[in-house]
Amino acid sequence: MVTDVEWARIRRDLRFGQVVEGTVVKVPWPGAIGIFVDTGLSVGGFVDVLLLPSEGEDWPAEGTVADFEIWWADSRQQIRLKPADSRYLRSDFTDFVERFRPSWPADVGQPVRDLGPVIPDQLRALLRSDGSSASPPATGEVADDPSGT
Repeated sequence: MVTDVEWARIRRDLRFGQVVEGTVVKVPWPGAIGIFVDTGLSVGGFVDVLLLPSEGEDWPAEGTVADFEIWWADSRQQIRLKPADSRYLRSDFTDFVERFRPSWPADVGQPVRDLGPVIPDQLRALLRSDGSSASPPATGEVADDPSGT
């Protein structure tokens, strides 16, 4: 874990859409919460279930090296990523972005900042309420890495 000062420094150097190479290090529950990615930075990376294909067997397996884009970085000292490779991205990503993050095209290249009131847990609740997603985990499970990596 890094200090708040170090996290602020790391975030200052990050841009939305910035491509980083990473290795999938943990897929705790395929199809359920997402994947943990080592990007070589001092904080962990995570791809949320909401950005991955609906079928867990289509997710990148542990050990997969791939490019990821920086999607989000909030106070949790974790970089949220989206797969750069469309094989590992939800099939309706364009519609998803239009509905839940229409600012994404304009955000690309901008410094990572807090995105206001809509956070991943709130997105999950919205999707759960309209049935657009497989049963996502309870609030708080997404950012936790059971392996401690």
